Amino acid sequence: MGNICQMSQVKPKKALGQHFLTDLSVAARIAATLDAYKGMPVLEVGPGMGVLTRPLLEAGHDVTVVEIDRESVDYLKINFPGLNNGSRIVEGDFLKLDLAALFPGRKFCVIGNYPYNISSQIFFHVLDYKDLIPCCSGMLQREVAERIAAGPGTKARGILSVLLQAWYDIDYLFTVSEHVFNPPPKVKSGVISMRRNNVTDLGCDETLFRIVVKTTFGQRRKTIRNSVRSLLPPGPQPIDGPLMALRPEQLSVAQFIDLTNLVSSARKSAINCN
Repeated sequence: MGNICQMSQVKPKKALGQHFLTDLSVAARIAATLDAYKGMPVLEVGPGMGVLTRPLLEAGHDVTVVEIDRESVDYLKINFPGLNNGSRIVEGDFLKLDLAALFPGRKFCVIGNYPYNISSQIFFHVLDYKDLIPCCSGMLQREVAERIAAGPGTKARGILSVLLQAWYDIDYLFTVSEHVFNPPPKVKSGVISMRRNNVTDLGCDETLFRIVVKTTFGQRRKTIRNSVRSLLPPGPQPIDGPLMALRPEQLSVAQFIDLTNLVSSARKSAINCN
């Protein structure tokens, strides 16, 4: 384990889901997930007192941070002149930011020791800017990290797994003990890395794709045959085939795309018949 840094200057706030990392070696390993993206702007979410910010700056990254906690912002301004004397410290809520406006005309990476209470929302927000974010990595509670990386046929697989894996190649890198945080969380953490894949078009209606994924996982104990009924016109089931006997966690991204196209075709056929 690396040196432990003292984190007494800013008090962690439960309402913000703050658990400050204290192990510098873990911070260095997280920062290293962006080694292949030198020269590209980096947006760090929730830097707290800069335990991850420091190795990012030392590695030569062009770092901007977004922090909602005023106490942490004040600390960063005093202790991190490398953030251009505060001009690269954005005080605000990451979930409400127009990320494209932060780096006009440029792609950028996202990284963080993400607040546990909004980690899923953070990744949905990243997904909205998928064509601008070639890499997103960082640490979050292990359960969510495992869910994001979960493949077909695993119990952990869910909505976030499928929606993110449609656009990103995702790796679960390593687990972090709860004992290297202040305060220690009740669960272990996991570090993941997401790299944008080559997909530019899913080959289906993207809005309907999201609806199909969310609807089927909302009834995950049911087979696809039963869970998609609400998305289809009334009457006899117009869709058949091997997919219909499966449950949502068993489907790959490609199979969800096929299912979306089947639902779309059934809807169009019903409209044409009327």
